[in-house]
Amino acid sequence: MMTPLKIGACLKIAEIDTHRDWLFDASRDIEIQDFMSHTALGADLDDLIIAARSALAGHSGRIGIHGPYEGLDLDNKDAELRPLITARFLTALQAADRIGARQMVLHSPYTLWYQNNILNWPDYATSKLGRIYDILAPVVREAEAMGITLVIENIQDVRPETRREMVDSFGSDAVALSIDTGHAQLARRMSGAPPVEDFVRDAGNQLAHVHLQDVDGHADRHWTPGQGEVEWTAVFRALADCGNAPHLVLELRDKAEIPTGFAWLAALGLAE
Repeated sequence: MMTPLKIGACLKIAEIDTHRDWLFDASRDIEIQDFMSHTALGADLDDLIIAARSALAGHSGRIGIHGPYEGLDLDNKDAELRPLITARFLTALQAADRIGARQMVLHSPYTLWYQNNILNWPDYATSKLGRIYDILAPVVREAEAMGITLVIENIQDVRPETRREMVDSFGSDAVALSIDTGHAQLARRMSGAPPVEDFVRDAGNQLAHVHLQDVDGHADRHWTPGQGEVEWTAVFRALADCGNAPHLVLELRDKAEIPTGFAWLAALGLAE
């Protein structure tokens, strides 16, 4: 029989108090999602950090943040923009460090277009990886110094091994894999990707973070587990085989449904 896995949740700072007892009493994983927007990394950043530290006071579990992503492609082709993207990530990384977070989620740049065109243009794969290195290498170095892990989340990824090989190429403990279960299921329906379970098994010990959310196979719904078509028993069986104890966090559109999503997984003996 599989041992249930402890799960936490993704929340804005102002939402933590609503779920405080559930999160704090069991030292659950928390992912702060206030730092995703470029506007949050501006003049109000210090106020956000103070608010986050206050909301997290007394929490003994693991903390992460979702880094910024809007317009911040990891493989941006404009050489003048790439340093700006690096700077934005470094600002978010500093915010993570100041609130005690030891993970930061970034978005993968790999798509079905990429997979179908690898052999269509000479050096397509290597040039894309070069741009990723231009942007991310300074961030990886800073993350190493801080003891923070950058976790690369699948967005439109079709082949899980493509993102894994990119992560492996850094040869750093400061870069690991994140899986969003809903995104993986969408890729399965829309692009012929493997089942969500296979994304988890391909990641293996490189898996450090998981967004738990359900979808209908059509859109990025962020429903509670059980409302869509993700094969949750298979997913949690694969997660139980991972040797890296990844952060497991419910990423739901309606935060009021966190207790419902947790209860559904707990009733199946998958989560505690």
